Amino acid sequence: MTTTVASKLNHWLRRVPIWPGYVLGFVPAAWWLYLGLTGGLGAEPVKALEQELGKFALQLFLASLLVTPLLHQTRISLIRFRRLIGLMAFYYMLLHLSVWLVLDLQLAWGEIGRELIKRPHIVVGLIVLLLLAPVAASSNNAAVRRLRLQTWHRIHMLVYPAAILAGVHYLWAVKSWPAEPVLYLTLAVALVAYRPLHRAWTRRRRARSELRTAA
Repeated sequence: MTTTVASKLNHWLRRVPIWPGYVLGFVPAAWWLYLGLTGGLGAEPVKALEQELGKFALQLFLASLLVTPLLHQTRISLIRFRRLIGLMAFYYMLLHLSVWLVLDLQLAWGEIGRELIKRPHIVVGLIVLLLLAPVAASSNNAAVRRLRLQTWHRIHMLVYPAAILAGVHYLWAVKSWPAEPVLYLTLAVALVAYRPLHRAWTRRRRARSELRTAA
């Protein structure tokens, strides 16, 4: 993408308010709930609702990690929206968990315990939530001011192992190897690998530039 096009698009994006995203972000959840109540989610509406919420959470999570590579490769900046996208991903993960606990297993703690033992992918999903909880809790301006920058940065590095585990959770949950879960896991691995690879490439390019300048 040319610099001019990216610059014009970024100028327009800077004028887009962020707060409506926190309202509009829940529209898919409301729609799926409506479909579930009206028979639009098939014979097992609770399972279908649970799956839709979980898949959308993963899609949002990966979208939040795509913001930096998109900026590097196209100069299109969605940095202003990254917090919104990441928080919506976390909220959808909580909805996904809530449907499983409340609607699917109806808070039957004995059954929940048995499910955790029988289905390891659920444990992996809970680990993802535990990793992302401090990230979500510190995704506000007050936390940025209160925490030292190094501490805040270290907390937010948790998104990278969480991304891999989220992809594993989805692939493991479907109990087969269809294209979609494999694609999400592959994308998660690629996004996690992008950061160190891009840093190494930048260092190498800077070193070459310095050598040419010195010559």
